[in-house]
Amino acid sequence: MAQARVKVLHVHRIGGIGGSERHLLALLPALAERGVDVSFLGLDDTSRAPDPFYDALAVPYERLPSPRDLDVRLALAVRRATRKADLVHTHLVHADVYGALGSRRLVSTKHNDDPFRAGAFRYVERALARRAAKIVAITSALARFQVERVGLPAEKVEVIHYGLDDLPASWGTNEPDPVPDDAQVLLAISRLEPQKGLDVAVHGLPAIRARHPKAALVVLGEGPQRGELEALARELEVPVHLLGRVPDVASWLRRAELLVHPARWEGFGLALLEAMLAAKPVVATNVSSIPEIVVGGETGLLVPPNDPAALAEAVNRVLDDPGNYGEQGLARSSAEFSVEKMTSRTLRTYESALQA
Repeated sequence: MAQARVKVLHVHRIGGIGGSERHLLALLPALAERGVDVSFLGLDDTSRAPDPFYDALAVPYERLPSPRDLDVRLALAVRRATRKADLVHTHLVHADVYGALGSRRLVSTKHNDDPFRAGAFRYVERALARRAAKIVAITSALARFQVERVGLPAEKVEVIHYGLDDLPASWGTNEPDPVPDDAQVLLAISRLEPQKGLDVAVHGLPAIRARHPKAALVVLGEGPQRGELEALARELEVPVHLLGRVPDVASWLRRAELLVHPARWEGFGLALLEAMLAAKPVVATNVSSIPEIVVGGETGLLVPPNDPAALAEAVNRVLDDPGNYGEQGLARSSAEFSVEKMTSRTLRTYESALQA
């Protein structure tokens, strides 16, 4: 594969740096190091903040404004760009739709099990799947969802887990924050939206603080639920610090006692891997792909979704005695979720797609 210098173009709509974007920042340079002529086409959500992604991107790229969901001029521009590649690799809905228009060989990665994909949109997903040589699911749980709920052909679906070797690189110094120096930081790294279940963590905080009065919830991320979460924290009189997007995530991982991840559903949850790389225990929900990453009773604790009492009890157990959850999480992340493994599996998928 490396000797052939296959031209691979990745396509993704960019509005910031979340899990799928962080995945690309790890995968694309690794592919280039393995000899792939890899480049990136960004469909920029101009209502958000796409620039930091490109500041961190280490492969050639082209940017196209994508302010609307449907745009004929954008479709034509993407079609021109994709025709230059031997293989086009799309990520998420916008890229899937636009990238399918002009590609000669198509690989599509599915990053989440958002329920809307199993509704009426499943017919669009099935049509797009007919254009794809291979479909990548980032977990086995997501592969089952794509086959059983969406109706994609099982013979096209491959599982390739995300891979990380390092904590997120800092792009600056964090501003002063209001979190007390002696606080027991319960860290969440996620968008502020209902899928992530942060309201459950806030509801559980009074029971946690009854046993650990210095516990405070710190959330790194932005989203539409900010006002609702702030109001809930005031109502319950608990310390919840919504710090938004910060330049040095790793410093917060080092400062935290544990990661809390109460998602209602999840494609992967890259923050789980980041916490494990930082040797921190994880308390998360037993949904979707999370049990493939966090081993309950070994690298952390798993609880039912939408259950503040169960979440609080699990957090209290870890604060009482963190044991060796963190050390075992570090060992598991290094052994099972490396960039090398992710890259090798991706290259094998490309070879299969090009032979299809």
